[in-house]
Amino acid sequence: MTSLQELRFDGPQVVLRNNVVKGPLLPRSYAEMDRDVRVDGEAVVEGALFARGLLVSGGPLTVQGAVYAQREIHVQSDCNELVRFEKAVGTAGTVSCLPTTGGVIFGADINAANVTLKHAFVAANVFGDDVTLEDCVVLGGVFASKSLAMTNCVVGTFHAPAVRLAQELILLLPAGFSVEPISALPGTRVRNFALADLAALMRGTPERENTGWVRMHVDREEQRTDLVDEAGNAQVVRSYSIAAKVLTADLLDLDALQNHFLLTAGSLGSQIIRTYELGAGPDGSPVPITPETLTAFFFRLLSGQIGARELSGQLSFDEIVSALGSTRAEGIARYE
Repeated sequence: MTSLQELRFDGPQVVLRNNVVKGPLLPRSYAEMDRDVRVDGEAVVEGALFARGLLVSGGPLTVQGAVYAQREIHVQSDCNELVRFEKAVGTAGTVSCLPTTGGVIFGADINAANVTLKHAFVAANVFGDDVTLEDCVVLGGVFASKSLAMTNCVVGTFHAPAVRLAQELILLLPAGFSVEPISALPGTRVRNFALADLAALMRGTPERENTGWVRMHVDREEQRTDLVDEAGNAQVVRSYSIAAKVLTADLLDLDALQNHFLLTAGSLGSQIIRTYELGAGPDGSPVPITPETLTAFFFRLLSGQIGARELSGQLSFDEIVSALGSTRAEGIARYE
């Protein structure tokens, strides 16, 4: 990392190039409310950032505080360095991040009218009217009030009136939701990893028995629910879940999978003081849970570099009886 120079800024536009900003980059008068910020080279902002528009054409860039732009937050396609926003990002307009060789890491929620992301990692949730994701990882949910398009993505869950899918979608939670039926291009594969041993896959150790991903056929497995409130307003919700097709879930100790721990620790990211670990890898070294390690892991999972096991649908009668018997014994013990 090059030595950065600390500067103070005045004027209608701020250009960051090999600069470090100690503290927030905020307007100090009404005239500075319409100030744009452009990043042309390596820069660090050690606080919050407010601007009319934020344009990132070079990097690397790290913003340690929250970011708000009145019009647009844009990472150009020719930005080949890492751009990192450690806290929440919001705008009344558009968040557009389209790097071809670099990447963008969001450590908290994104909230904008229009969100378009490519090669991005989001540790929390994405909220928007129209959301388009390509080659992205979102540990939380993707919630769009109008339309949602996902191409080759990993997401926790999703909800939108209209959903379009292409290539591959990996779900980390048991279900996703839409209003209209999902539109998927031919050949699109949807896999649910809620019962996969994510911790073992990340450590590089053998997966637990009776774990693995489940194939979802969104074109014929939807469950429609019609909701009506006291005023008579109706709402249709279509859910796409693996709950009705997985018997082995009752035989699993879901807490032992560490999936919830992994996703929670990863979503907190820069919000916590310490770095959590998943345990030891094959070489005995600890495996930390950081945005960088999670980004690498989920993109390798998405690309097929990490081979996950498909959940087997075969169960012996003895396994079912044993599981039900132990459950009944625990219930009697609690009653007594």
